[in-house]
Amino acid sequence: MSSLVIVESPAKAKTIEKYLGRKFSVKASMGHVIDLPKSQFGVDVKNNFQPKYIKIRGKAKLIKDLKESAKKADSIFLATDPDREGEAISWHLANTLEISDKPVKRIEFHEITKKAIENSLKNPRDIDMNKVNAQQARRILDRIVGYELSPLLWKKVRRGLSAGRVQSVAVRLICEREQEINAFTPEEFWSITGEFLTVKRESFIAKLTTFNKKKLELKNEAEAKAVEAELKPKSFQVGEVKKKERLRFPAPPFITSSLQQEAARKLGFGARKTMMVAQQLYEGLELGSEGSDGLITYMRTDSVRVASEAQLEAREVIKERYGDSFVPEAVPVYKTKAASAQEAHEAIRPTRIERRPETIKDFLNKDQYRLYQLIWSRFVASQMRPAVLDTVSADIVTGNYVFKANGSVVKFPGFLEVYQEGRDDETVEEEGRLPELIPQEQVALNKLDLKQHFTQPPPRYTEASLIKTLEEKGIGRPSTYAPTIDTILKRNYVHIEEKRFRPTELGQVVVDLLKQKFAAIVDYDFTAEMEEKLDKIADGDLDWVKVLHDFYSPFNEDVRKASDDIEKVELPLEESDVQCEKCGRTMVYKYGRFGKFLACPGYPECKNTKPIRKTIGVKCPKCQTGDILERKSKKGRLFYGCNQYPNCDFTSWERPYKDPCPQCNSMCVVKGSKMAKKINCLKEGCGYTADLTEDKDN
Repeated sequence: MSSLVIVESPAKAKTIEKYLGRKFSVKASMGHVIDLPKSQFGVDVKNNFQPKYIKIRGKAKLIKDLKESAKKADSIFLATDPDREGEAISWHLANTLEISDKPVKRIEFHEITKKAIENSLKNPRDIDMNKVNAQQARRILDRIVGYELSPLLWKKVRRGLSAGRVQSVAVRLICEREQEINAFTPEEFWSITGEFLTVKRESFIAKLTTFNKKKLELKNEAEAKAVEAELKPKSFQVGEVKKKERLRFPAPPFITSSLQQEAARKLGFGARKTMMVAQQLYEGLELGSEGSDGLITYMRTDSVRVASEAQLEAREVIKERYGDSFVPEAVPVYKTKAASAQEAHEAIRPTRIERRPETIKDFLNKDQYRLYQLIWSRFVASQMRPAVLDTVSADIVTGNYVFKANGSVVKFPGFLEVYQEGRDDETVEEEGRLPELIPQEQVALNKLDLKQHFTQPPPRYTEASLIKTLEEKGIGRPSTYAPTIDTILKRNYVHIEEKRFRPTELGQVVVDLLKQKFAAIVDYDFTAEMEEKLDKIADGDLDWVKVLHDFYSPFNEDVRKASDDIEKVELPLEESDVQCEKCGRTMVYKYGRFGKFLACPGYPECKNTKPIRKTIGVKCPKCQTGDILERKSKKGRLFYGCNQYPNCDFTSWERPYKDPCPQCNSMCVVKGSKMAKKINCLKEGCGYTADLTEDKDN
């Protein structure tokens, strides 16, 4: 007896083949083998939306090889990914390979380990047509929207545009956030912070919060100065002191969206890169004498469920590495937020918890190691005891004024020994220790600090916060976030500035048009409800053809009306102060694959274009004559180079600082986050570092 196992990727095939032995042949389909045609609609609307699938160009030889392998085998196991897309690929393979004279079964596993593969072979099943129909419905819905809306956008706005259910809503979110920012009027306010001394001359900080038992609001400098003058001569004493123990619980293990968010915050990975590297970890990597092995469970999941054997293994690892005190009495149980989550799936975790990141570092590239370390740390932390914090809150009182002092210290680190979840904002959460404060004790005012502030508009979306918002609104599913972000960037509906999304003029025009004529397509609730309907199709509770009929009739009528009603939209051109050296016209800004660039408005008579050269006000440390420019690599990564290239080949991934190192006169660079930048000397052994506070441009 011989069996054929078909998976999606060669890496996965190689790993699985190691486990199964000579009686099994493992082949890769390289993803889909058939799909809707690119050059035509490919859906028969009048015949219950029957799709017209064709063989994907370039896969004829692969399909022929798979057919020959299937003829030689006694049984065929379809082992594509454990999601709707994988189910559809299995169904396509079963039909395309024309196998009718031998058993064809579907096997499913959520990690690529010997035990998981062997268990899946013991529990084969039939292809789940409900999941297949859910995938077909999504594919056809997207084809309908794309093929009926895109020509309208070509005709009314600009050639080459596209529209999609999820991408259009994502662009709307970004556009509306930009409108909020533009409409925002900052309001001035002031804060007063006092430095106080106890009778033991121990210093602490408290913030003025209330006056006459109401929140104190100081709107300008005059009001702040008046309060300062009133406070300075007064005496102060400690009022109410509250002490309590607070538990801080770990975050649950990763699901797809939280992995993408945390990898963006902590590693600087885009969603696409995160999923690409996670795929490599899932499919298996060579680990020296161990051979190829899958390192993490399946990375497209919205469930936080963890297998009991994995939890028991984690407890042993925690006990051995950190001690008994870090192992919780009961195994932690996390609740999946999404009602649609597939509980057959697990959270993203290491396949073997005992495989610590440092033990396999030499076998992984930098990105693989960093992502594996993130997943391992998050999972292990999720199985540990909560951290215990001692918190103190004290009122410092004079007359009707009350200052508030807060402090907290870690009494027991718990999961914090391993991992701390990142944040989208950069506020400091813990205040540190307060001295012992006793009610009625007199404290001395050492100084008052008055600061001017302005209310801030909501921040632009980062990849992490956009994914979080899409997830909260029920828009899209784990597999859709990365391609959605890719698409809106490639279509130039948005671009990224300082790691945050800004809409282009084109993106704003398209969203306004869709909101005006196709409200449902960019409606948050409608899009979320459609996702719920797709989930119901997958569960067998809804007919996929009926869902498509209910959507298509009103949508098609809207397209017909819009084609007649909408006038051609002229996109305004943003002029620069640069003259075209070929024809003398004033060049305009345009957006391309690699971002913003300058173009002559005389196209097609004049096709002159040039990149935007942004100087950072720093002389080249190599040639001493050139200026340092911000530039972008072919992959869109920001780097710094001399404007005298190719005569001077200086480049740096890190931003050069304007002055040389005061200790060794070598080049310094600027590192760190927006809130905590530092100047670091690059010369090995020098070690000079300093906080950057005096120069916002660097």
